[in-house]
Amino acid sequence: MIKIAPSILSADFSRLGEEIRAVEQAGADYIHVDVMDGHFVPNLTIGPLVVQAIARVASKPLDVHLMIAPVDLHVPAFVQAGANILTVHAEATVHLDRTLNLIRESGCQVGVAVNPSTPLCNLSSVLHLVDIVVIMSVNPGFGGQSFIPHALQRIKSVRRMITERGLNVAVEVDGGIKPDNIAAVAQAGADVFVAGSAVFSQPDYAAVIQALRHNASA
Repeated sequence: MIKIAPSILSADFSRLGEEIRAVEQAGADYIHVDVMDGHFVPNLTIGPLVVQAIARVASKPLDVHLMIAPVDLHVPAFVQAGANILTVHAEATVHLDRTLNLIRESGCQVGVAVNPSTPLCNLSSVLHLVDIVVIMSVNPGFGGQSFIPHALQRIKSVRRMITERGLNVAVEVDGGIKPDNIAAVAQAGADVFVAGSAVFSQPDYAAVIQALRHNASA
């Protein structure tokens, strides 16, 4: 099933609660929360206290994307803050298997993300441990970037790996998703779509979410 996950990185933080309620009413399936540490990626965003505040407002699952390193020590805080899906980067830990099991044991759904230049073979030994693979279609750190075209082939490759192993793993794509390219991304094998500026830059959130869902399903 197609899932649309608006990224609050592009929302108006001066009225974040209103923005979250608005995209939920507009048809969002998840609320995507980008956590950046200014170290793993060149930007600094939010921490567990803000996620906790978001959890009090949101009625949809919180899809929390940790772009931080080291990451293991921070997993419990984000779980306790209210994350429903917790994604870590394969590049952010030298003990990925342990990190993913730590998330699973916490009761969260488990996600693993890979940057555009990371070999997909890095996922081979951990696919059975996750619920979601996140293919980054931009270099992480900032919203509003353009979709990197070679991500399409990477989505196809990951989907093939999942299918061949008979696993029930979603493929999420994060970066540069818009109504005019989501169809190609969905055809490549994605089923969860993170959209930040494409949603929050428009006056009618419902119209753009409907367009994203319609085009992805076409």
